This record gives sequence, C-alpha cells and structure tokens, in this order.
Amino acid sequence: MLTNQKILFIGAGPMSEAIISGIIQSSVIPAQQIYVQNRSNTARLKELQKKYQIHVYNEKDVHLTEFNIIVLAVQPKNIEEIINQLKNTIHTNQLILSIITSMNIDYFEERLMKQPIIRVMPNTSSMVCESATAMAVGKYTNNHHIEMSKMIFRSIGEVYTIAEKHMDIFTGIAGSGPAYFYALMEQMESVAIEGGLPKQQVRSIVAQTILGAARMVLGNNGSPETLRKNVAAPNGPTEAGLVALESFGGLKAIKEAVKNTTKRSIEINEEIEKSYI
Repeated sequence: MLTNQKILFIGAGPMSEAIISGIIQSSVIPAQQIYVQNRSNTARLKELQKKYQIHVYNEKDVHLTEFNIIVLAVQPKNIEEIINQLKNTIHTNQLILSIITSMNIDYFEERLMKQPIIRVMPNTSSMVCESATAMAVGKYTNNHHIEMSKMIFRSIGEVYTIAEKHMDIFTGIAGSGPAYFYALMEQMESVAIEGGLPKQQVRSIVAQTILGAARMVLGNNGSPETLRKNVAAPNGPTEAGLVALESFGGLKAIKEAVKNTTKRSIEINEEIEKSYI
C-alpha cells in the first residue's frame, strides 16, 4: 500500500473519479491523502469531496511540491497551461502519471527535464474496476515509480506494461474494444426480443453470455480458437451462425474495425504532435 504517498489529480472528469474510487475501495492510498484540482467547476469539486471525503483545490490554492504523485487528467488543448504550471515548481522526485489521450512521453520529457513520466491508458471499464490499462514508462522512471503506478491502476482492473509505440494498437483493441462488444450485444438483444424472449431478461442473458465466454479464456480453459471449435459442433446451430458471420463479412469486419481504430489513433497523435511543434 502507498499509505505515505500524497496524490494530486489535475482534472476532475469521470476517469479521475473512477481511479479515485478504485484507490479508495482497494485502500491503496487513504482518502485523506488524495487531492483533486479543477480549473473552474467548483460544483464538481464539492461533489467529489462529499462523495469520497477527499481534498479539493481550485487552481490558485494548490502547492505542487507537496505531492509525491501527480495525475494529469485534462484535455490535450489545456496541456500547455498545465505544463507551465508544473515546470517551475515540481522536483524530480515527483512521479507524473499522464492519462491524456495522444500525448506522447517525449512531449513531457522535453518540457519537464529529467522528470519521471509514465503514460497510462485505462479504458471505459475502469468505471466498474474492470479496466484493461496500458502503461508505458519514460526514461527517467525507476522500479519504484513503476510499482507505484501498477498498484494505483490495479485498483481499477488489469495493468499491462507495453512499449509506447504500441499504444495505438492497444487503443484499437482495448480502448475501442468495449464499443465493439456493445454493438454485438445490441444485435443479439434485438434478435432475442424478436424471437420472443422477455425484454427484461434479454440484456442479462446476453451480457452473461459474453462475460462467461471471456472468463473461460481468462481461466486458461483454452485459446479462443479452441473454445470456438468446442462450441461449434459440425452441422450444429453454432456452426450455422459462424457460417453466417463469415458470409456477411462479420469476421473480417472485426479485424478491419481494429485496424481502422488503430489507424485513426495514429492520425490523431500526429495531428496533436504537429499542433505543439
């Protein structure tokens, strides 16, 4: 546990709240050691303070040198202002965790000299502590920084350390992946309701089906390929469904969806990088 660490979240959006909730539920850092700074939304700060019994700051009150860990959770358009706030006050013993979309580690290391930086990408399932979170480490981090970051983000799910160059494909799989499953669930629900299943039961049935399938894989009961073949008996209903998926381009569409998401993530990164050159 990180009971002696003080952590500051710059930004009070839903992702900050998800991480704060996970930290408190798992007792990684005590609530009295958690602080949030927000630029203007006083009502949001009061809401978080009341709900989690944490400390909140407006922009003028915060003293950055007090914190061991600073989490950057703002929109890319606001990052220059935040960097100016940081660079003249922080010291090299402080760990910066960036969850800002499409902002590379190099950007921070060029402006915050020899600062330990870890770029982190949780996905939307962090809201229920089931995130798949990617973590890429900067050149000035050490094992202590990495372990602290893992402890924080394990409170909202699983953590995977990857090279930063793989962040875009991670976006294609884990960042956007939940949307693919939601789209699949929509279609399955629609057919189930048309087939006469009670509407109030359908969502639970479909969700449990997908959840159970995922747990089979995570439980080392076989690879997705092996498990698929086990379910799809020759000339059976499952095989008929898989044939339809193939015939209508469904299987290829899944691959293309991941490729398109990855491609667009790369394009957005390049657009943001150009805007700060």
